[in-house]
Formats: sequence, structure tokens, C-alpha cells
Amino acid sequence: MKLISRSLAGFFSVLAAALAISIVFHLTSWGKDAGPAIKVDTTTLERSPQLGTSFAPVVKKAAPSVVNIYSTHIVHLRFNPFFRQFFGDQFDNRDMTRRQQSLGSGVIISPDGYVLTANHVVEGADEIKVAVGDSDSKKFTAKVVGTDPATDVAVLKIDAKDLPAITLGDSDQLEVGDVVLAIGNPFGLGQSVTMGIISGLGRHYGVNGYENFIQTDAAINKGNSGGALVDAGGRLVGINTWIATSSGGSEGVGFAVPISLARHVMERLIAGGKVSRGYLGITLQDVTPDLAEAFKLPDQSGALIRDVETNTPAQAAGIKSGDVITGINGQKIADANSLRLIVSDLAPGTKVNVKLIRDGQEKTVAVALAELPDQTGENENDRNGSGSATSKTDALDGVTVADLDQAVRQQLQLSDNVQGVVVTDVDPDSNSADAGLQKGDVIVEINHHPVTNTDRAVELCKQARGNQILLKIWRREGGFAGTSYLSVDNAAKTK
Repeated sequence: MKLISRSLAGFFSVLAAALAISIVFHLTSWGKDAGPAIKVDTTTLERSPQLGTSFAPVVKKAAPSVVNIYSTHIVHLRFNPFFRQFFGDQFDNRDMTRRQQSLGSGVIISPDGYVLTANHVVEGADEIKVAVGDSDSKKFTAKVVGTDPATDVAVLKIDAKDLPAITLGDSDQLEVGDVVLAIGNPFGLGQSVTMGIISGLGRHYGVNGYENFIQTDAAINKGNSGGALVDAGGRLVGINTWIATSSGGSEGVGFAVPISLARHVMERLIAGGKVSRGYLGITLQDVTPDLAEAFKLPDQSGALIRDVETNTPAQAAGIKSGDVITGINGQKIADANSLRLIVSDLAPGTKVNVKLIRDGQEKTVAVALAELPDQTGENENDRNGSGSATSKTDALDGVTVADLDQAVRQQLQLSDNVQGVVVTDVDPDSNSADAGLQKGDVIVEINHHPVTNTDRAVELCKQARGNQILLKIWRREGGFAGTSYLSVDNAAKTK
């Protein structure tokens, strides 16, 4: 269940300074007349350890911009012929439908009726109503301007004028410990406000495709999704989207999409109804301490390239599997998630300078980004493979491997272009198991050398020196199939 609420960051003693500057502008990316006027205030919030006596002025400023959203799903029910023997034909021609309603929140971001909310609040809805005002006295039928499930952001439009639009803040300036307020409609009780602090920044957990969540301890419950997370100046800094809970209720671990990300998605949705993202054509993984040592890296920062897809900008630029990207256009890359966010934020066709480390040496390559395909994933076709005799080896300390034959390829849905040896058993007490090697993995490289068969695997293991053995493996896990790197402790083999 996705829920949300984020709190206002704010100290009352600095409220006047935070409210003093308000900038109104038209987003130029929408064209001269296409976009609504949106208020943005990026003034740095003065921080003081003295907490004020009331947040009422902040609430009075921000709360009128938060709306209730009622989504209706029409479910068509099929009549089971089994019941005809009891009820006759009376149900055969009856329109059997059921209306399911769900509740969420949203935020007015322009006086002419644009509303920002969470995608899951309106996803699949047949009818959407937006209620303006705490009493729900004014309800408007909303049109979906665009949705982006990858960030859980949606933009609605209602036919209204002179609405109380909220002022957008700058979520990039937030710090852990800032006070925030979450405004929404939990459990349909009516507009409610909760207070908390920012518990963490830059969170990503695999809930959405692109994540840079703000974490808060403000109380969040069902109905808060899509509502506002505001700072001490009453400025919108996040869109509440989900909570981590074992009970179904608030446990003080809530998450919001930062307004810097939501605003960028919103601009694209209003301009063209969809989000086009930059695309390099690589698969990534984070750098662990062991991998940093194995790849001769100065630290753990950067994104390790597992694979480079064919006919992509990365391949055209000469980027290779095993490269570690440390920067894009001067922006430092902390991990795989930060790289994905930066690239996705750039428009297709953008030329970027990619800073990377290869074989311990830094280099920079120029890449022209393509457009991220609508659907990405593995399309591996089973073909006839060349059979080979099965053999075993324990050269990787408790690991048993076998050559790839046609039966194994069919079982793993493994394409012909993947070469290596399949892991048939891993001793749970071995160094390899500690590193994450699993039964069914295919070892394709050992210390950057291709593995063609079990004999070659044994030979490469015997040649390994140093504290770590670097494995490149292919793995099918759920709907994903691809390669990644593992660093296995080789201390027991060192003499």
C-alpha cells in the first residue's frame, strides 16, 4: 500500500525571512503561452535552533493549496452461468458493474488549475474529482495531463481560475534535521497537518524506477498520498508518496518525491504529455569495498558498468564493461542510482562528457545521449548451443561448476552470446557464498579474463594472486537477466 506524508521544515523564528521573497515566472520549456504561472522561491532557509510557538501562519499559507482527490474505478462483473439454475436468466442482460472509490491528495501548483499528485492516486481511474477547500464545497472533474509511473508523479488539470497556488521551494537545499509539515487528507477525515523533521535524503529502495526520496518522521497514513510536504516557509519541497510500515499505519518512516524531481517531470508532462529521458545503454551496479580494491579505485564512489548494450550511445563512445563512471559533465557520481537520475534528467540528444576509470586510469569520453526506450528488458531467445562434456572443479573454494550444454542453456534461457561455466553448487560456508555467488550463476570472466570452459576456469583460479578474485557473472533473477561483478575473498589461497 502506497501512502504518503511529509512534514514542513521550519523554524517559526525565521518564517518572515522565508516568506519575504516569492518569484513568479512562466516555465520557458512550455513555450510562451503554454505553461501556467508557477511561484518558485529558492531562497536559502535560515536555520535556527530556536523553535517557534506555532506553525499556524505556515499552515494558513500552504493548506489552501492542498486538495482532496477522489478516484473512481468502474469494475465490470461477469455473471457466472452456474447461478442461472437458481436465478434463471434475470441477470444475463443486467449491466453488472461496481464503482470502487479511493482517496488521495494533491497540490495546486498554478492559479489556472494545474494539480500535482502521486501517480498511484489516479492510476487506472475512470473518473477523477478534485475537491478544493477543506469542506469539499467545490468539486471539479479533473483531466489527466500526464503520468510518470517511474517517479510516481502525475499532473491533473481542472477548469478553474484564481486558485490558491502553492509556492515551490528548492528541495536540493534541504538538510537532515530541517522541520517539515505534511498536509493531506488521511482516512478521509478532512485536511490534516502533521509535523516532523527530515530524517534522510537521497533514499532509494526500488519502489519506483527513479528514486531520490526525502525521508521524514511526520505521521503519514492512507489518504496522504499526493499531498504536500512543505518547509518552514510554507514552500512545497516534496510530494508524499509512500511509507514503510509493518502495521499498515504510520510508524514514522515516510517518503516524498523531492520537488526538484517532481517539478522536472511536471514540466515535461505539461509540455508534451510524456517524459523523455536520456539514455546511455548500460547496466550498472554499486561499488563495494572489495570491488573498489579489485578495480584499483581510490574509493567507493562511482557506478560500475556491468554490461554495455549493442547499438547504444555508450557502445559507440567506446565505453566498456568494467569501466567505473565517476562523473557526468562535472557532476560527481556517488553510486549507480545517482548516475541513473542524472542521465534520465537530461534530454535525448544532449552531449555529455563522461569521466570514468578503466584499469586504474582516469579518462573522459564524449557521448551523445539517445532517448530511453519505452520498454527495456531482456529479450533472450533460446537457440541450439554446442554441447560439451560436463566436468567439475573446486578451484573457487567450495564452488562446483560445469560446462554449458544445450540442456543448461534451455533451462537458464541463456542466449548463445553468453559464454562461461554454470555454477552447480556453492558451499554455504565458502568465501564465494559470502560474496553472493549462487547456484545457477554463469561465471563469464575471472579477473577480467573470459571463461570458455571448466578447464579455463580452473586455470584462471590457479593463476589468481592477491586478496580478491574478481568474477563477472550472468544471473537470471525474477524478470531481470544480465551480468554483474562479485569480489571473492582469496585470502586462503595467498601464500
